[in-house]
Amino acid sequence: MTTLRSAYDVLLLDLDGTVYQGEDPIVGAVEALKGGSEKQYFVTNNASRSPEHVAAHLRRLGFDTSEEFVVTSAQVAARMLAEKLTPGASVVVVGTEALVDEISNVGLTPVRSAEGSPAAVVQGHNVDTGWKALAEAAFAIRAGAIWVATNIDATLPVERGLAPGNGSMVAAVRHATGAEPDVAGKPAAPIMRDAIRLSSASAPLVVGDRLDTDIAGANTTGIPSLLVLSGVSSAVDALRAIESERPTHIGFDLDVLNQPADVSSVGAKPGWSATVGAGVLTVAHDGSTPVVALDGLLTAASVGWASTGWETIEVVGSGVDELRDLLEAR
Repeated sequence: MTTLRSAYDVLLLDLDGTVYQGEDPIVGAVEALKGGSEKQYFVTNNASRSPEHVAAHLRRLGFDTSEEFVVTSAQVAARMLAEKLTPGASVVVVGTEALVDEISNVGLTPVRSAEGSPAAVVQGHNVDTGWKALAEAAFAIRAGAIWVATNIDATLPVERGLAPGNGSMVAAVRHATGAEPDVAGKPAAPIMRDAIRLSSASAPLVVGDRLDTDIAGANTTGIPSLLVLSGVSSAVDALRAIESERPTHIGFDLDVLNQPADVSSVGAKPGWSATVGAGVLTVAHDGSTPVVALDGLLTAASVGWASTGWETIEVVGSGVDELRDLLEAR
């Protein structure tokens, strides 16, 4: 059987919400990623941990990987600053010690204070970030320092739900300074370009759970993508996705990688139809084929994306409760 994954030489996999949720693996993710011939790179916007720690976490959960296959937004942000600054230049770090280390690794000097006219500020996720750290960043930026954010994710998926992400902290500094940061992580292009370069990919596939970061990042760099509905973005979010955030494939989880590509490709599926009228996107199954909820979603997306003027979603037919629950709950 020719599978979706077999068409690509590298999978660029997101972490939070795609392969794990906090400290727990997504159910079936370890098994789904086994057995392929492609390289698997883990590309994360979360700058709070080093590649070594990320790889160790993945191995504890059962994934077969090592630090050389991890690309973090902290690494990319450090590389961006190294290209702009003279060696040894001081950089205010708002983030964890992992981000401090990445700044040191590229020959720059990490500091925690705006005193001494630092050349730049780098801001990444840290659960301990408080007012003082944000104030030092604001002081430096107002004095003319370059500002790079590792990512601007508003939220971060954890075991208990969605917590404030680095983007929420970046928003505070933006509001205080009126400045806009350069961004290293998804959906900005630098992290995807670095991942492609490091993996030597000629046919990469981006796999992630967020339309606004993973999928938008893939589209920014012209890479096909798979949205998995195991994290932040829902089936309804997928139907309402703006053009820049529309995936090539949609699946409930990573196991869709092991199915033929047409199982997850957006388009009309046998037995399903979708129409738009009177502000309603109607998805219907005619009973001629077994009811597969994913087929209904993919059919609905193909019509919903091409249409305007619909606000609500209706699912009709016999045995369509699973899809109805997915699409009519929000």
